[in-house]
Amino acid sequence: MGSEFDCCSSEGVILGVDGGATSTVCVCMPLLPFSDHRHFPDPLPILARAVAGCSNYNSVGENAARETLEQVMAEALSKAGLNHSVVRAVCLGISGVNHPTDQEMFLNWIRHIFPGHVKIHVENDAVAALASGTMGKLHGCVLIAGTGCIAYGFRDDGREARAAGAGPVLGDWGSGYGIAAQGLTAIVRAHDGRGPETMLTNCVLETLHLSSPDEIIGYLRVQFCEYYAYFYVIADKVLVKN
Repeated sequence: MGSEFDCCSSEGVILGVDGGATSTVCVCMPLLPFSDHRHFPDPLPILARAVAGCSNYNSVGENAARETLEQVMAEALSKAGLNHSVVRAVCLGISGVNHPTDQEMFLNWIRHIFPGHVKIHVENDAVAALASGTMGKLHGCVLIAGTGCIAYGFRDDGREARAAGAGPVLGDWGSGYGIAAQGLTAIVRAHDGRGPETMLTNCVLETLHLSSPDEIIGYLRVQFCEYYAYFYVIADKVLVKN
């Protein structure tokens, strides 16, 4: 585990960050005793919530990912009317965190923001997704199909396994990336005469104010990840309409 985290009982707040390729969310909440999760208040008390852009460094680079994290945590604290001094722990579930080196990089980023006594925990967002449904117990399986996709499983004995999560180039089929890739491929094949006509062509061109499928190539070269995610939204609209 990429962790400096243990249970905290002193007064203060904890920041929880869910970071993906499309958006990053930070919630600020008071520390609660973890001895018996059955006595947690329902719903959990949320002091503030902030949203920012992509924090997957594989998509936007290390500098942009770090700036996004700093921004979203600062905004959450500001909305709660608090400052960094009241933070006792930070827990991050970030897509693209797949190896100990990734975890260490994020730990170092957060360590430069908060004092040394603040506990920090960094994991892949799939771990956070599973824990959110089991009140913190890592036992079971979780499947995420968002901008990207990943499956994680944990046993009581500590063993874990994962599948997918390799990014849009190496896989992620079934995710927004995968659906968009199939849609864009259909458009290009139709334009080249290698495939049947598709209603996706006009919808994509009209939405992006383009005149030819050839111009889509330029969009992908500029912002590969951003536009791929956007094309999935367009494809979904076509399916709903038809």
